[in-house]
Amino acid sequence: MLIYLDGNLVPKEEALVSVFDHGFLYGDGVFEGIRVYEGNVFRLQEHIARLYESAKTIALEIPLTQEEMIQATTRTVAANEKQDAYIRLVVSRGPGDLGIDPAKCKQATVVIIVATIALYPEEHYQNGVKLVTASVRRIPMESLDPRVKSLNYLNNILAKLEAKNAGCLEAVMLNHHGLVAECTADNIFMVKNGVLKTPDLMQGALAGITRAAVLDLARERSLETQETVMALHDLYNADECFLTGTGAEIVPVVGIDGRQIHDGKPGPMTKTLLAAFRELRVRDGVKVAMPQAVR
Repeated sequence: MLIYLDGNLVPKEEALVSVFDHGFLYGDGVFEGIRVYEGNVFRLQEHIARLYESAKTIALEIPLTQEEMIQATTRTVAANEKQDAYIRLVVSRGPGDLGIDPAKCKQATVVIIVATIALYPEEHYQNGVKLVTASVRRIPMESLDPRVKSLNYLNNILAKLEAKNAGCLEAVMLNHHGLVAECTADNIFMVKNGVLKTPDLMQGALAGITRAAVLDLARERSLETQETVMALHDLYNADECFLTGTGAEIVPVVGIDGRQIHDGKPGPMTKTLLAAFRELRVRDGVKVAMPQAVR
């Protein structure tokens, strides 16, 4: 495995980052998770644009232009010769001292990892999953804008621990007003009376790339969509519910907090959108030219 590290492709064993890097010390940085399908990097431009927006918000200067970052990403995919993969693109504040002052970090660290990903079992897509609501609340916008995909994921991790302890794949996270924001690593959607709904971004949701793709697919099919305010009452009484994310794609939800969603089976709109997404993911991407051999 070859890792992109600050402009160079190095073997995994040599991909070393300083223990004084503020990404390691304080979670000071941003990242993206991106999928490769059949040699196509899915919505790469959108992922890179979101990365740079996150970096701008936290005043992190990335030492590459967006076009250079796209080239670095496709170069790393090609070097690893993977047709299907998961990309983890990380930009940290870089090495500094033991204080939190970001001015002590002279240059950001850029890492691109291309590896395999453990996909959800197919049974989750066929039968659906059950969720629990976490007691851990989403960090409020007054503290950190949820649209920033930062390296500090402790809030989500604590909620994920609650899900695991409850025997569930995922947990619903509420904002500080008690309204639905998202899940620990996925956005959440519901269907009620033929209308597709998802929490608006001001409720504490990340602006997911798969979330946007699903909204696009729904509108292309003349389905009514709403980015709105949702409470647990709405989820419990939904006709359908599903999760979206880079790793998850679209996973049906059949129960939340012991309440069955409708008839306890994946709904027709969920199935339609999942099928449409699986077609979209191959054609809507940046094609990577794979070398015959990498020396």
